[in-house]
Amino acid sequence: MGTDMSLRHEVEDELEWDPRLDSREIGVAVKDGVVTLTGQVSSYAARCAAEQAAQSVVGVQGIANDIVVKLPLESTRTDAEIAAIAVMTLKHNVTVPSDDIKVIVRDGAISLEGHVDHWFEKNAAQATLSTLRGIRGIANNLAIRQQASQPDVQAKIREAFRRRALADCGKVSVGCDGGVVTLEGQVHSALDRQQVVSAAWQGPGVVQVVDNLKLVP
Repeated sequence: MGTDMSLRHEVEDELEWDPRLDSREIGVAVKDGVVTLTGQVSSYAARCAAEQAAQSVVGVQGIANDIVVKLPLESTRTDAEIAAIAVMTLKHNVTVPSDDIKVIVRDGAISLEGHVDHWFEKNAAQATLSTLRGIRGIANNLAIRQQASQPDVQAKIREAFRRRALADCGKVSVGCDGGVVTLEGQVHSALDRQQVVSAAWQGPGVVQVVDNLKLVP
């Protein structure tokens, strides 16, 4: 209980420290290292920022983001307006293959459908739209195309772990089968987990990452 209480204070302090947020809008609860965020914010970008801030705190093992986006009147847009600006925004991002992406908007929430060649393109598409005014959420359903498997992808991923000094790499094993990478072992925080998984996604030919990592503070 004492550990959870201390962690709650740490997360609250981080939310207050983050200039992107008004921490008075956000509630924090912690149980067994899992943080639940509640409350209301005025943009989807703020909701994402709150999750990122909480994830950066050492000791956080998981996050349940239950924050609701309540748009101020001046930020509201029709679904047609959001779809139009989203399509145009993707076209202006040189890292996103916009011709392969379909944007669907319903009740202010964006769904991305289609295929991309690389994980970073899928990630960039969502990041590009996350700061748009008037959106309530993003569902990133982009699939990564199957590519020729790389025989040395395991070694390359482990080398990336070493270069970036990610977690305790000796406790993380990497398996690969036809572009599907499986991660096993232990990490010490939710942030470590995110960084390890992100590094694995960047491996050549990777189309899926199976995260079987265990959080051991």
